[in-house]
Amino acid sequence: MSNVLDCSIVIIDDDVLVRQSLGDCMESAGYAVESFDSAEEFLASGSAQRAACLIVDVQLPGITGLELQARLARVDNRVPIVFVSAQGSQANREKAMSRGATGFLSKPFRRDDLVRLVEAATRR
Repeated sequence: MSNVLDCSIVIIDDDVLVRQSLGDCMESAGYAVESFDSAEEFLASGSAQRAACLIVDVQLPGITGLELQARLARVDNRVPIVFVSAQGSQANREKAMSRGATGFLSKPFRRDDLVRLVEAATRR
């Protein structure tokens, strides 16, 4: 596992405990982390331009994870996205992956699976 402290991993999830858990996981893997409770907060922050990878919940209030993916694509921001979802429907998985997502994990998932996807995304 490489040390990638300069890479900022952005976590967008409306559940504070999930954000904290994902943040701890990414920090223990050597990543710097920023977290947001909504896509709107993330978009207003300017972090989209410096993020190495996004970890995004599919079901967010307001702008959903899939809508965020589409908005970023419209402005030609190709930051890698790993989706996480408690309702990991096959339709959402297929839509996310067909639009270029790096991965799609259904909650609960193994920490190692998330780290592996983020490592692959940051090596692109």
